[in-house]
Amino acid sequence: MELAAKACPFLRNSTPSALRSLSQKPKTAMASNGLVHMAQQCPVMGKAMTIQARSAMMSGCPVSSGTRHFSGTAAKAKPAKSQVLGYASAASSNDLKASVQHELHKANPAPGAACPFKPVIPASHAVPTAGKPFDYEQVYEAELQKKHQDKSYRFFNNINRLAQQFPRAHTAKLEDEVTVWCSNDYLGMSNNPVVVETMKATLSKYGAGAGGTRNIAGNGAMHLALEEELAALHHKPAALVFSSCYVANDATLSTLAQKLPNCVILSDAMNHASMIQGIKHSGVKKMIFRHNDTAHLEELLKTLDPSIPKIIAFETVYSMSGTIGKVNDICRLAKKYGAITFLDEVHAVGMYGPHGAGVAEHLDFTDNLNRPQNSPVQTVMDQVDIISGTLGKAFGVVGGYIAGSAAFVDMIRSYAPGFIFTTSLPPAIVAGATASIQYLRSSPHERIAQQTNTRTLKAELAALDIPVVPNPSHIVPVLVGDAEVCKAASDELLRSHGIYVQSINYPTVPRGEERLRITPTPGHTDEMMGHLVRSLESVWQRNGLKRTSQWKATGGRAGVVEGAVDPAPIWTEAQLGLSASVLGHHKVAVEAAPQDTLTGQTAAHL
Repeated sequence: MELAAKACPFLRNSTPSALRSLSQKPKTAMASNGLVHMAQQCPVMGKAMTIQARSAMMSGCPVSSGTRHFSGTAAKAKPAKSQVLGYASAASSNDLKASVQHELHKANPAPGAACPFKPVIPASHAVPTAGKPFDYEQVYEAELQKKHQDKSYRFFNNINRLAQQFPRAHTAKLEDEVTVWCSNDYLGMSNNPVVVETMKATLSKYGAGAGGTRNIAGNGAMHLALEEELAALHHKPAALVFSSCYVANDATLSTLAQKLPNCVILSDAMNHASMIQGIKHSGVKKMIFRHNDTAHLEELLKTLDPSIPKIIAFETVYSMSGTIGKVNDICRLAKKYGAITFLDEVHAVGMYGPHGAGVAEHLDFTDNLNRPQNSPVQTVMDQVDIISGTLGKAFGVVGGYIAGSAAFVDMIRSYAPGFIFTTSLPPAIVAGATASIQYLRSSPHERIAQQTNTRTLKAELAALDIPVVPNPSHIVPVLVGDAEVCKAASDELLRSHGIYVQSINYPTVPRGEERLRITPTPGHTDEMMGHLVRSLESVWQRNGLKRTSQWKATGGRAGVVEGAVDPAPIWTEAQLGLSASVLGHHKVAVEAAPQDTLTGQTAAHL
């Protein structure tokens, strides 16, 4: 194939998918498939195939002799072309290669000179005939049709969350209210009075927009105060705010890897699309290790020269499965093999740790509980080189950020296009984000209530044999295993039960692992939870959806397998009991001292 491609412009210029499509066309009287038919008409390949077929017949294949026909229809007295080719295909591939080489040597054509064909081009890339405009809409429709056919087309529901009735929302009709069970506003901070009032006051004073990029009119005191707050949250020297964490991950990984000579990125197989995109944009060598498989990661590290720079990119809470990254082990390997770590804490910030800094803080909960800034105590959080996070999930606003060394952050600030060439976040947004971070650094109540609701829901679903992908985090992924059925279950919950849980299909999760992703919040009451559980049971019964026991009996999927043990929750019983006895008094202090919109500070720092 490689030899033929070098000499044959048809093979060289046709895409693999186009060739594959040709090979799958139905056989005819003259050829076994469309690709063979094209080959028969080639002045080089056709002769080589004739020689090969004759050789096969002389070796004993039961084909009658006679003149071979290439005009399109086999003579009645002669064997069908497909028959001859069928026998020929059984002969040695070395014979065919020799025949091709012989014919190429005889022809010795200039590149493309002897080829009567044009390359096969997919319909979506077809060159229009002269004078006829390219049909762009046809391409769009064809691509959309693919999504509809494999059931991965995404339907967006019209959901309008009600600030004064969290977690309630109305649909397209104001009178149609539903309970939202899939929001990433994990702690309800988008309607927290401290956050909302701070944003109102800032909006009145500074207006709606930032006025430009950070370099042009978009760099104010509140942006700087937010970055200081984020750096302090993660015990890092510096932080940098982006328009979203997708942009933060993409811009940071691509820029960083490009600046490190001969860099190699080692990426967890389940990393978020933003990290994957950043790695692609960097253009550097990448190596994928199996999800949470540190033994595989070490195997890959061992193959790399110790002198070259390496980035290990991974997450703490993987949002669709709820699994937790092995932060301790990966940091140990990074140190052993001279790599740096890039840790995405997007679904963990605000949710874990005594102050909401994420899983890295949570792993040394006691040490970090009353730890002052610039403490000599070394924790797991200090071992992580770069942390990325979001302001748009547990913190309830919008935006993303990175935190790390001062020189690293300044380099990204100076080189990353995703930071430099985008409009800065509005003052009201950054002020609200700062207020939310400060509030959650002082108050554990919201995250403890969320964790408690998560435990209760998982236990009630397990009692009903409804399959939950096992994990130690706040995510409750209910396995369905079929895209169309999952969408139908989501629609039924919304239409018949007033419950909004979005179906999660490919490419967010692998095909066959489609699920309903449920996220309890502190605002979900016992009554709401009871209604959810009864509604899920109704949907499972009415549609005959597979139970946990049935998944296990048929080999299992997505961690719902025989012998699987539910991992212990990352929040321990002792940590959940700290609310009133250890940290409760801080919440009152924060509520009594709303953020000053000019300084970005509160009176309730830890």
